Amino acid sequence: MTPRDIRPLDAPCATREAVQPPADDMHAPDMQALLRKPFPSAATAVSAWTGSALGTVAEALADGSFLIDARDGGERWHCPLAASCLLQPEAGDTVLVAGPHAGSLYLIAVVTQADASRSRIVTEGDLTISSRRGSIALQAPALKLQAQKAQVDIAEMDYRGAEVRVTTLVARFVGRTLETVLDRLSVLTRSSFRLTEEVEQVRAGQIDMQASETLRLHAKNTLVTSKALVKVDAEQIHMG
Repeated sequence: MTPRDIRPLDAPCATREAVQPPADDMHAPDMQALLRKPFPSAATAVSAWTGSALGTVAEALADGSFLIDARDGGERWHCPLAASCLLQPEAGDTVLVAGPHAGSLYLIAVVTQADASRSRIVTEGDLTISSRRGSIALQAPALKLQAQKAQVDIAEMDYRGAEVRVTTLVARFVGRTLETVLDRLSVLTRSSFRLTEEVEQVRAGQIDMQASETLRLHAKNTLVTSKALVKVDAEQIHMG
């Protein structure tokens, strides 16, 4: 080793690393450009999707889905109706939509109705309302039932009401016993037929029977009795 090879400890080392600029100087242009970049405003900032949002029903589509306007004024969503949302949404209703991301959303609930005086519960298939231990009550000022076919199976039924009107083409009653207690019974028919296999009894204070053409009584044995008077009056009377 020669004296030329010996250098002081504080002398700069003539290596590749010694000639490179410091790390801070290398990124200085990028840092300056980043500092000059404006901050995003509240209007342009895109909020992260939280999984649910409120919107307003804009239109109901033919396939059962809905177009929802975002409440914050963003894009319009196309949302199928969730099976749990039985209340049918209407235009103008405020609804809750949810999903994994903004491109896959479902309308899961109606939060506020635009017209609360009219509501509809709609399902695609059969609907069963059941109570395991309690009872089911329907209360309304007016009740309307409409169906193509109905079947009612009730073991015991009590009905109380002020008036009943029934309009039907054909009515059939099949039963073992019928008991009717009335103050007045009025029956208007064009033709009447009644068949009794055993005994028919009528008890009345007065009986008035009138026929415009013919009145016929026929039996194997006929008894006509009266305590006070029996009167037979006609232009012709045939006996025997």
